[in-house]
Amino acid sequence: MTAPASVSTASRDSYVRWRIVGLLTLASFVAYLLRTNMSVAGERMMSDLGLTQVQLGVVLAGFAWGYGLFQLPGGLLGEWLGGRKALALIAVAWGALNMAVGAVPAADHASVLGIIGMLTALRFLMGAAQAPLYPISGGQTIARWFPVTTWALPNALLNAGLTFGSAATGPLIAWLATTVGWRLSFVLTGPLGFAIGAVWWWYARDRPREHPAVRPCEVALIERGAAAELEGESRDWGVVLRDRNVLLVTISYFCSNYVFYFFFNWLYIYLVDVRKFEALKGGAFAAAPWIAGAVGAMLGGVACDRISKRYGFRWGPRVVSIVGLTLTGIFIIAAGAAVSPHMAVVFLCLCLAAQQSTDSAAWAAAMMVGGRHSAAACGVLNTGGNVVGGIGALLVPISARALGWPAALAIASLFAVVGALVWLWIEADRPAGAKPAPPV
Repeated sequence: MTAPASVSTASRDSYVRWRIVGLLTLASFVAYLLRTNMSVAGERMMSDLGLTQVQLGVVLAGFAWGYGLFQLPGGLLGEWLGGRKALALIAVAWGALNMAVGAVPAADHASVLGIIGMLTALRFLMGAAQAPLYPISGGQTIARWFPVTTWALPNALLNAGLTFGSAATGPLIAWLATTVGWRLSFVLTGPLGFAIGAVWWWYARDRPREHPAVRPCEVALIERGAAAELEGESRDWGVVLRDRNVLLVTISYFCSNYVFYFFFNWLYIYLVDVRKFEALKGGAFAAAPWIAGAVGAMLGGVACDRISKRYGFRWGPRVVSIVGLTLTGIFIIAAGAAVSPHMAVVFLCLCLAAQQSTDSAAWAAAMMVGGRHSAAACGVLNTGGNVVGGIGALLVPISARALGWPAALAIASLFAVVGALVWLWIEADRPAGAKPAPPV
């Protein structure tokens, strides 16, 4: 009777791929807690260090530029070291750089320019250290560990991790900054990077066959649904840089993330300074849109996979993105026009939920179009999606000062609508280097 039991055990799915995604989701949570924290602590940092909103915008832009510019090098780092080693190393760097912010000198010990320079340099380095996370997670780990028609949901889980991390940042950092000061808020949260790096190194492997807990049934399931285009990975990144669909998805993602970076950089300050919520209440209300964003990310991932299975991969990402980004533009206009602060929060929740519903569609499309160059395609995608953060970190406060906050939100709405329109020309089911489909 023992032999059949052994055969039965070997034939069951071991679900290790879902534990790998669980760890990536946790890493995404930690990453966003350690990158969103300055937008919350920034309210106290401005008064303590004598900074203006535009000067804080320069500091916040430092992260976006480091993050955007190091997407391609970060993807190459993952190809060189492997996802397991690369993600463990960068997570340790997150913790160290986060703690270093607490050591920035006080206003009476350094000039304003010196303080801005140090903070900007630290945020730039934090951006560079976090840059490899998603190109490696999506372009390598998820692409290797999941069948192609189920890529959107794992990417949506990573998005849920980042939105929950951002949701936790508001109340946690607002409470820490009020209780122990903004400096200690950075010092006390830094070790989270060390912890996730250690756990990832202990459990993760680069490929399913390398993991001791993976059963043959799970390997067969993954390999049966693998994309043929992923066989024989290539480092010829020029293929994706020349590909029309990769560039179009990146343009749409650039537009979509202008809205995302409004929430990332300015949500808490908007709620406290413009909508006049008290500091701790502002932190709590700042969490609400991110929780809504997590729900939107999950719904978008499920919808993208289902539409792709039924109507083809071209239509799954296209439908989800056009609908989601159009709603994003409508809701952010409504938030700016709302008279009641609480109604503004409601519309901001709906806006971020709609925007996040499109994120996994963009990543799944980049992975599919990239084929065996998927890590490169994801690197290009995330470069465009985060360089815009450096633009928005300055354009939002400048436009708000010159034209008012409703106009600043209207500009974000315009970006969202343009991002939706671009999807009319994207063929997400055509791998990089393939000829365009003939007109129907």
